[in-house]
Amino acid sequence: MKSHNTRRGPVANTPPATFNISRRAFLQRCGLVAAMTGLPLWFVERQQLAAAETAKPLTPNDRPGIAIVGCGGMGRGDATNASTFGNILAVCDVDESHAAAFATAFTVEGRVPAIYHDFRKVMERDDIHIIVNATPDHWHTLVNMAAARARKDVYGEKPLTLTIDEGRHIVKAVRDNGVVLQTGTQQRSSQRFRLACELVRNGRLGKLQKAQVYLPAGLRGGPFATSPVPAGLNWDFWQGQAPAHDFVTERCHAKFRFWYEYSGGTMTDWGAHHNDIAYWAIGLLAPTEVKSQHFSEPVPGGFNAYADYQVNYTYANGVGLQINTTKDDSIYGEHLNPAGQPNGIRFEGSDGWIWVNRDEIKASNPELLRAPLPENAVHLYESKNHMGNFFDCVRSRQLPICDVETGHRSATMCHLGAISLRTGHSLSWDSTEEKFVGEHAAEANGYVKREMRKPYDYSFVS
Repeated sequence: MKSHNTRRGPVANTPPATFNISRRAFLQRCGLVAAMTGLPLWFVERQQLAAAETAKPLTPNDRPGIAIVGCGGMGRGDATNASTFGNILAVCDVDESHAAAFATAFTVEGRVPAIYHDFRKVMERDDIHIIVNATPDHWHTLVNMAAARARKDVYGEKPLTLTIDEGRHIVKAVRDNGVVLQTGTQQRSSQRFRLACELVRNGRLGKLQKAQVYLPAGLRGGPFATSPVPAGLNWDFWQGQAPAHDFVTERCHAKFRFWYEYSGGTMTDWGAHHNDIAYWAIGLLAPTEVKSQHFSEPVPGGFNAYADYQVNYTYANGVGLQINTTKDDSIYGEHLNPAGQPNGIRFEGSDGWIWVNRDEIKASNPELLRAPLPENAVHLYESKNHMGNFFDCVRSRQLPICDVETGHRSATMCHLGAISLRTGHSLSWDSTEEKFVGEHAAEANGYVKREMRKPYDYSFVS
């Protein structure tokens, strides 16, 4: 198989497939899709036509070797999606049972993926071209940097980083080594979210005044008791750059996101999805001001990320963005409150509003959605399959829809909110210098970068 590691400039796309379908059949198919999705017919027609004109046939050489780093629930979903486009040759996890189960699940025709427990060993294999990084948040940056330096393209789970400072490191590593990195903020590849953002960008709501994001509330629990480290789990390696703690079941695997040592609570979890869409629609690099309030305190000895809160951003053009936690946290598998406002995004302008989430898009006036945009309208980057877009860009060497800089700036929005919550202050942000300025800047900048526990610092992947 031809190596996918060869760095080269942009290449011509494979010639498009012939668009050989009758106009009547095309319109019938578009009408069916519109009825099933709730999207306006004009928008569906545009997407279907674009898809037909850009379809590329696959050949055996289009199936690169893939390694999965991080064999938890998210890794399983990413691996299933990636296996459509390539061959899973290796899996890696510091939990031996997770890695073994993963290898069994992705055995194909008797070919068992190789098992690793140190991701650096995976990077040494010439037949691995793609790294799918589904580790907990505090490992994202080092795994991605190791892949970039090994000249392997990366599909990296969101948020891209644990801290804002890490973002500049990974952007530089990706750019210096000419690799493709797709951030796993897959809502950008949803037709509903792209439609909402295009309508906002093209002034369909008049002057955009405010966006409201609704996130699931986090978990509150504890105090938690320590227990022996499970057999086969390298707990020290799992903790990585984070401060060392005795093993607590609730710190590890799925619930890591509710600890600031490893993540940023729901602000950087679901927030990485919905805040990214707000960022896309508003079209500015970052807010200039952020302030917040939380409505409950973490339980001593329990999850320490704030569970329910409100964060308010102000942009240079006067647009406000408000982040609210909802009363429904059932998405995390526990029902602490009765169901309330569903998670999603509401854009409000002088001429109406649009509401969008993964299930629906609706507007204050249905005509806001039904009326086609003009021919000269702003059209945003189009992707209808997030993993597919990544593999297309691996072949073409073009930037994917959520490339490394986009992922960094999207994660920064989330980190700004988490820092405001942790400091309890209203803060001013300089997006050019990527630092806080003005009152309380010194304290807030202490969260932009944090000390990494040795040996799990940048030298670990140098």
